[in-house]
Formats: sequence, C-alpha cells, structure tokens
Amino acid sequence: MQTTLTSKGQVTIPRDVRHHFGLKQGMAISFAIEGDHITLRAARSPQQEGVSGFGLIKSRRKGVPADFDVASLPIEAP
Repeated sequence: MQTTLTSKGQVTIPRDVRHHFGLKQGMAISFAIEGDHITLRAARSPQQEGVSGFGLIKSRRKGVPADFDVASLPIEAP
C-alpha cells in the first residue's frame, strides 16, 4: 500500500489498515524510528494501560465521611 505525504507532513492511513488495527478518528498515534524504518502504533491512553478499574465509575451519592463508624449501624434481624 502506498500513500502520499502532503505539504503539511500528513498522510492518510489506508482504510483497510485502519479497520485491521481498529484505528478511529481522534485516536493518538505514536511514531518510532527503528533502524532504517518508521514504526506507527496506536498510542495507548492512560485509561487503557491501567490494570485497575478504580475511579472509572462515578457515583451520584454523597461520599461516606472518613470518621464514619460502621459499628454504629443498627443490627437487623434476619
């Protein structure tokens, strides 16, 4: 596959390549020089790299105060 470099240094990634690698509009792309060629990769966002999902879901409820004592809750009978 071949494409042309514009006067602004831009290229169009062919549709088949975009579809194969799941590249979407607005995604960040990283370039690396490896020997005598260029490597193009979809840059991973910090959200994609995270192992934990902590903090990804937002709650509409108020937070529990830091000094809340769980022992003060009433015990319910089964």
